[in-house]
Amino acid sequence: MRGLKLIERFKSTQVHALNPPDSTVVNTTGSSPTAGKLSNHRVKFIGSKLKSNKDCCVSGAKTLIPFGLPRTDLLEPPIEPHLKPIQLVETLADLYRRFETCLESEKSLICIEQYSILSSLGDPKLLRRCLCAARQHAFDVHSKVVLSAWLRYERREDELDDVSPMDCCRFILECPKATLVSGYDPNSIYDHCKCYQECTESTDPQVSKVNEFLTFEEDSDISFFVGNEEINCSRFKIAALSSPFKAMLYGNFMESKSYKIDFSQNGISVEGMRAVDLYSRTRRADLFSPEVVLELLSFANRFCCDEMKSACDIHLASLVSCIEDALVLIEYGLEERANFLVASCLQVLLRELPSSLYNPKVMKIFCSFEARERLASAGHASFFLYYFLSQVAMEENVVSNATVMLLERLRECATEKWQKALAMHQLGCVLLERQEYRSAQCCFEVATEAGHVYSLAGIARSRYKQGQQYSAYKLMSSLISKYKAVGWMYQERSLYNVGKEKIADLNIATELDPTLPFPYKYRAVSKAEEKQTRAAISEIDRIIGFKLAPDCLELRAWFFIAIEDYGSALRDIRALLTLEPNYRMFNEHVSGDNLIELLNHKVQQGSQADCWMQLYDRWSCIDDIGSLAIVHQMLVNDPGKSLLRFRQSLLLLRLNCQKAAM
Repeated sequence: MRGLKLIERFKSTQVHALNPPDSTVVNTTGSSPTAGKLSNHRVKFIGSKLKSNKDCCVSGAKTLIPFGLPRTDLLEPPIEPHLKPIQLVETLADLYRRFETCLESEKSLICIEQYSILSSLGDPKLLRRCLCAARQHAFDVHSKVVLSAWLRYERREDELDDVSPMDCCRFILECPKATLVSGYDPNSIYDHCKCYQECTESTDPQVSKVNEFLTFEEDSDISFFVGNEEINCSRFKIAALSSPFKAMLYGNFMESKSYKIDFSQNGISVEGMRAVDLYSRTRRADLFSPEVVLELLSFANRFCCDEMKSACDIHLASLVSCIEDALVLIEYGLEERANFLVASCLQVLLRELPSSLYNPKVMKIFCSFEARERLASAGHASFFLYYFLSQVAMEENVVSNATVMLLERLRECATEKWQKALAMHQLGCVLLERQEYRSAQCCFEVATEAGHVYSLAGIARSRYKQGQQYSAYKLMSSLISKYKAVGWMYQERSLYNVGKEKIADLNIATELDPTLPFPYKYRAVSKAEEKQTRAAISEIDRIIGFKLAPDCLELRAWFFIAIEDYGSALRDIRALLTLEPNYRMFNEHVSGDNLIELLNHKVQQGSQADCWMQLYDRWSCIDDIGSLAIVHQMLVNDPGKSLLRFRQSLLLLRLNCQKAAM
């Protein structure tokens, strides 16, 4: 599995280096798959690179911790890129009341607003429920396409082998064909789709075409010339295609009295004109090659043939099956304002995420202001779309230019206050990570003006980064005195406080919100600096006991190595790699697998039978972390053991790690 999604990265991504002002600038591109990504409750820290703490790290530990232990002066909590209302329960209750009384067409948007607020809790089941409800109440094709792709992305099907992006899950909820059907039927969303019930009758369209055309020749009473070629047509059938044709062939124009009309200057080929004649008689667009249908689409737009345009649009939409088709056909769709064709192309591009995010041609369709304008002209630029894209981009690489551009487009699509607050707050978080502090502060200020109080923490952090520590302290103090106390307020103020007052703020933060990991981490590192390593382990155990996160496991592993308890360190690292297989330790200098190899030389290794006995003991004692570690070791020796995979999934589900369990 790839690492957890953004909401979980913010609480369980590996720790990153944070250099002091006089040190070298951090490489923001990152050298690992997860470098440059935000993390919810992660703590940035860097060990002392000048010398190790000789009192804590004896010779054996020094070999395994070449960069020293973390330091309290470099610990820093993140600014989370979510909406965080001060009164969460009241806000959710208000959303529920609005949902019950609003119009059916507004329910989908309210579900996404609920999603944006619940994201701060980091519960994948709640978030998926919000997306399912949004998809259930989606009215238009565009919203169905975006939300179905989002749901598929949440399930991480892109990580499975031999799974096509356009594969159907057998339910209307995520069926790629069902999303292209207009209409609103919330009760059918969980029904089985018709993908596996379609009729398999096959006919040869070319034979039908020839037979029908032979019959139609007898009804021809007008000829259209394209160059030297003559195409015999039915005047009545052609006139029925659109009002302009009806006026031309039956009105006061000279063509109404003519039986031969020159169409050479109307931008259509001989084959295209023959297709127009055949379509006028059959009303079918599936009889022609894609190239001819594209020509028919352009012809239909030029002469206002609405029914022909719709038929061509729907038929072309059904032909899009891969990203190469989508990149070619979406240009035609945008040029000809073919709604279904653009929707079908978008669906392929979105269901290819996150891999399509690295395709420059795909990003060209979404990122620039002009690209958004083109999509908007076809009815396919929405807050839904750019919210989804920006979430994926932030998870993949939070400091990339593409992430910034997508968030700017999200801001342009925002129409309601909460949307503007979300877009500007997330943009501020990204700019903060990019060390563009002044720009980040401006974004946070706009989000605050839109009513998002939590963005004041972003303003304080931006000021702090610009050397205005006292200004940041005053801002957080005024916030605490003005609003009902919340844990993150004291946590943020502790960053600008010193001495006993800092510890007091962290203790209050823990009392108000025991789920905040930063206070535990700070107190643990502080005790380690005072040579109380076992007390530090006990402190970090408090958060691990009810909230498993990779960075907490890594920190505890540091402490275990420092006291040369290599068995416990190995256990934590194996459990950590179960959550995030690509995790890199010690400020991303060492991969988890390499550290396990080093620790294996310090710990006696048992056989597979010994592992089964240990697993029984750990399972009986309800030691989930120990069980995860043993299962990880056994899977290294026997990766094809499905029973072990099942046990691993059960353990992860019990630890509330749904994404890692999938």
